[in-house]
Amino acid sequence: MAMVATMCKQRLHEIVDDEITKNKEKESVDWKSTMEKSFIRMDKEVLNSTKTKQSFTCKCELQTPHCDAVGSTAVVAVVTPEKIIVSNCGDSRAVLCRNGVAIPLSSDHKPDRPDELDRINSAGGRVIYWDGARVLGVLAMSRAIGDNYLKPYVISEPEVTVTERSDEDDCLILASDGLWDVVENDTACRVVQMCLKADKTGSPPGSPGSVVTGVGSDKACSDASILLTKLALARHSSDNVSVVVVDLRRDQRQQ
Repeated sequence: MAMVATMCKQRLHEIVDDEITKNKEKESVDWKSTMEKSFIRMDKEVLNSTKTKQSFTCKCELQTPHCDAVGSTAVVAVVTPEKIIVSNCGDSRAVLCRNGVAIPLSSDHKPDRPDELDRINSAGGRVIYWDGARVLGVLAMSRAIGDNYLKPYVISEPEVTVTERSDEDDCLILASDGLWDVVENDTACRVVQMCLKADKTGSPPGSPGSVVTGVGSDKACSDASILLTKLALARHSSDNVSVVVVDLRRDQRQQ
């Protein structure tokens, strides 16, 4: 999984930018189509990479796991002055904090989600309950980039949401299931809001009255990401934890 996740980290934002650039001459971007094309391109790059790396030159290499047996979730957000576009494939999640309320902007792709279960069954696959619902008893998510050995049951097609921005928007949290398995959406939003309020007052989270110079929006978001990661680990999360926090407060945006 680490290899595919690294590839997505290095390339997916570049692919999305390229697809957006292709639509610049149009009056408006078709976000659903743009994101779907981006994820398909990323999936193909992963497939081509794994094919290249499976040309063995030594018998000992045959003992290593096949690269097509790994994959990664992907959640991508594009924030414009008017909209928040979220594209999700897998069980990572995007949560918007608006006026203190947590609003999920993506829906986890779990094999036992009714529409995903129907899709898998229609494709000839099965969902087997083995330490939770798993595609063919193996993968605990129904969509991913990579995991080629489970296609066509596990697909790379993302679900895309487009949300109008509001003056009441506080922040956007993007995180892997290592966070969401042990931290509720509302709790995550409260942690981030605490950090953003500390940014305004000049005090670090949990230390009212202690002034820190040079505290800005970027540092507040970084502090929030670190706090959420530590919270997940303290709650004994059994999966990898990746967290990104985006400040959406209007007064923090540079015009």
